[in-house]
Amino acid sequence: MKNKQQYKQLRPSNPKETLVRLFSYFKFNKALFFAGIFFIILGSIAQIATNAMLSPIIDTLVGDHNMGIFIKYILIMVLLVIFVSLGEYVGNLCMAKLAQKTVHKIREDMFSHMEKLPISYFDSHSHGELMSTFTNDVDMLNQSLEQSVSQITISIITVVGTFIMMIYLSPILTLVVVFMLIIMLGTIRYIGKKSARNFRIQQRALADMNGYIEEMMSGQKVVKVFNYENRAIENFNGRNEELREASTLASTYGVMLMPVMGNLSYVLYALVSMIGAFLVMMGNLSVGNIASFLQYTRTISRPITQVSNQLNTLFAALAGAERIFKVLDEEVEKDQGDIELIKDPKENSFYWKVPQENGEYKKVPLKGFITFDNVDFGYIPEQKVLKNINLYAKPGQKIAFVGSTGAGKTTITNLINRFYEINSGAILYDGLDIRRIKKYDLRSTMSIVLQDVHLFEGTISENIRYGRLDATDEEVIEAAKLANAHYFITNLPQGYDTLLTTDGENLSQGERQLLSIARAAVADPTILILDEATSSVDTRTEKLIEEGMDKLMEGRTTFVIAHRLSTVRNSDAIMVLEQGQIMERGNHDDLMSQKGRYYALNTGTIELE
Repeated sequence: MKNKQQYKQLRPSNPKETLVRLFSYFKFNKALFFAGIFFIILGSIAQIATNAMLSPIIDTLVGDHNMGIFIKYILIMVLLVIFVSLGEYVGNLCMAKLAQKTVHKIREDMFSHMEKLPISYFDSHSHGELMSTFTNDVDMLNQSLEQSVSQITISIITVVGTFIMMIYLSPILTLVVVFMLIIMLGTIRYIGKKSARNFRIQQRALADMNGYIEEMMSGQKVVKVFNYENRAIENFNGRNEELREASTLASTYGVMLMPVMGNLSYVLYALVSMIGAFLVMMGNLSVGNIASFLQYTRTISRPITQVSNQLNTLFAALAGAERIFKVLDEEVEKDQGDIELIKDPKENSFYWKVPQENGEYKKVPLKGFITFDNVDFGYIPEQKVLKNINLYAKPGQKIAFVGSTGAGKTTITNLINRFYEINSGAILYDGLDIRRIKKYDLRSTMSIVLQDVHLFEGTISENIRYGRLDATDEEVIEAAKLANAHYFITNLPQGYDTLLTTDGENLSQGERQLLSIARAAVADPTILILDEATSSVDTRTEKLIEEGMDKLMEGRTTFVIAHRLSTVRNSDAIMVLEQGQIMERGNHDDLMSQKGRYYALNTGTIELE
């Protein structure tokens, strides 16, 4: 019951619709698809005709012994065998290439679509879940496209063609075959249902285990520092055991089908042989007829069994395809902005190109003036995180946010770059509603330095250039010098060409943070957001980082989030937030004179939670 409820989502809810949508990808490779189907049909028909040739060949040997006719039939049969081999080889080759190209296109669509999804989507979906879709589901889909489509096509043609030939040879023996096939199909249905259910459980258990492994690997430092190794091993063993049980049951029912169907096919073969022999003695059939019919009897059960096996794989693949299409159907990040950022080459400055109702454009200089006007926001509309936020930051000012965890500090900065859309009120950028500014243009004026630095595999210079891809080597070096990163970089064996491992793990936390500042600097932003950028480094490194940030902040509108109050004392304005509201505002001296919450935080009367 637990497994049935837990893995119900693995069943394709609408197989027909999913299959149609999946096949729509074949339109990108029509030639391969039609060539594959053509050669598969050619091979299948040739196989049916090959079996049919047994009848005249044997009858010729049993009857008048005409060697000329016998050789003629043999040559025809050899030609048919060549067509069978050619059809199977070329058909399967085309379908394999088609599968690879289709999966290649699906992967491209998935990644491209994922890059356009809003941040809120990743807040509600784990990395392990997404990685499972990219790996397990896509691999299963690839396997099904390579094998199932061609195999099911071959089986359908073989069964239909074989039935036509069997009815032509002997309607009586065909009734015997139909009777046995009903028994076989009932057996397939029972075993296949069990197999499919356990196979779906296996896929879900595999996805769950892979997600857990990824989580543990990425959090090894936390695992070890809290001595969680034994508990992690126990949890993994539990998931691994669940996967083993599901895989064992899936394999048991999977391997059971072929022997059972094999034995039933032997029973069918025996019945046809006995009844056929009686019909030969009665003169209703020739020896050649019964030989061909027996061959058809052997071949008709095989495709039915193969189709039943492929259907299990196909339904598992369709369940995965549904999850893939669910990702593709997620609503992308909306951008209804009509205001663009334009560079004036004569003055080497930027301005906002604002469309007017009369069709003309208004130029608004880019300065970096941010205003929050009665802003309300909640990640869930009915649960407000920010309430009636009013603030402004003049060009070049440094605005600091302090407050307890969950007070809404980071949320405010996330709204400035439109990671999320506000529920009510307005955020103005140089007097323009940011909802009218195209997101690409808006974000190209901003840089963020986060507490948790994310670096990419590649050289140090490539990671700095991530802030602006067209930056020259000289600009990269200048950005590193501004961030106080140049010294440690030049002391590395390969300098700026030093390769970083995943997330820059071959550097210290402070060095990674300095690179993050350099990356923000090379973008030459108008607005700078610093989110607790020095909270996890030592005092010496903190001083280097603060010096780099001070240089970076010069002449830029800056928003600073910090737990260390010493880092915000020289701010032009400090906002004290609690429970999504601004409780106090002013510079350091003003707030100290008010002797409110900021004063209590500085004197140690209360502490940030």
